[in-house]
Amino acid sequence: MSNEKAGFWATIRAVLWGFIGIRRKSAYHDDAKSLDPKAVVVAGVFAGAVFVLSILAVVNWVLPD
Repeated sequence: MSNEKAGFWATIRAVLWGFIGIRRKSAYHDDAKSLDPKAVVVAGVFAGAVFVLSILAVVNWVLPD
């Protein structure tokens, strides 16, 4: 793999794979070389917020006031 920085979708894909915990070791090493840590943190916070808001939306839909 080259030393190019990963793009937006590669960062999102790596974060989502990290959320479910399924990743090959070789893919992890490739990501560690190419992903920008700041972009991973931002994508992780965003994905976490979307997850929490989705859970809240489902709970509010199932248990209306």
